Amino acid sequence: MAESARANRGWWDRNADEYQHEHGTFLGDDRFVWCPEGLDEVEAELLGPAEDLKGRDVLEIGAGAAQCSRWLAAQGARPVALDLSHRQLQHALRIGGPFPLVCADAGALPFADASFDLACSAYGALPFVADPRLVLREVRRVLRPGGRFVFSVTHPVRWAFPDEPGPDGLSVSSSYFDRTPYVEQDEEGRAVYVEHHRTLGDRVRDIAATGFRLVDLVEPEWPAWNTTEWGGWSPLRGNLIPGTAIFVCERD
Repeated sequence: MAESARANRGWWDRNADEYQHEHGTFLGDDRFVWCPEGLDEVEAELLGPAEDLKGRDVLEIGAGAAQCSRWLAAQGARPVALDLSHRQLQHALRIGGPFPLVCADAGALPFADASFDLACSAYGALPFVADPRLVLREVRRVLRPGGRFVFSVTHPVRWAFPDEPGPDGLSVSSSYFDRTPYVEQDEEGRAVYVEHHRTLGDRVRDIAATGFRLVDLVEPEWPAWNTTEWGGWSPLRGNLIPGTAIFVCERD
């Protein structure tokens, strides 16, 4: 956990400017986009109808520049935007918003028990932590009974394919069942970026083991309007294999 957190904090601090420059237009300043497919919370309502968000306390985990929190605030919610990367949160501060920004690790949330009604994470934290159950337990702890946690991650099946948007990304190149993390290292052999793989079954078991109930699993289809390539996501691949999995969980 510690090595992954150190590596990924450094990576996002170094690459936040490039990330926001490259993807900021697609994400917008105040949209809630769940994934590269472009699924928008306005239509998806995975956290519930927009009119029901007013007055609700919402924690966004892995907020980046806090675009989702900005949208939530516009609906009358009371969001808190949390990210491991100080530089990502500086972009949130640059854009502005009437909500707190918190720099902290998702595995040690600095909030009291039962502080939030809802929690969300659009590609934040869960793909990058060595022990996702630790994060899920922390999220459950800070949610009130009946609270909902919705998070999106790279669809687990993508692990078996090269991370390429073109035809080279359509052929299986590794085992779906190999949980060895993807690690980039510096010249001295220290990890500078880490991403962890969980199979679909692993994700479901993690959710159940930490006291959540899985109420929906959304696999967004690639929409005709989206002609954008984002890393390994593209119209070519998106029309053939899923790229994102969104888990909708509730705390009983």
